[in-house]
Amino acid sequence: MRLIHTIAVSALTIAASITIASAQTGPVATACKDDIAKLCAGKAHDGEVRICLETNYDRVSAACKTALDTTGGGHGKGLGMGR
Repeated sequence: MRLIHTIAVSALTIAASITIASAQTGPVATACKDDIAKLCAGKAHDGEVRICLETNYDRVSAACKTALDTTGGGHGKGLGMGR
């Protein structure tokens, strides 16, 4: 019984790690990597980072602006923050 519990916990931990890693590899995460580190460090990758980037739109790189403009709510509208 203990072995089954250990296997189940391990499987859940691996699944959670994969989910978190994949959430941080999209076009915005890739194009805005430096901007995230500089402007949004410590923000959760559950929408907080995107809101932070949109709020700081005038300060992010051109590549990050393009990623924000071509992804998200309405593709090309982002979240509408900061603009």
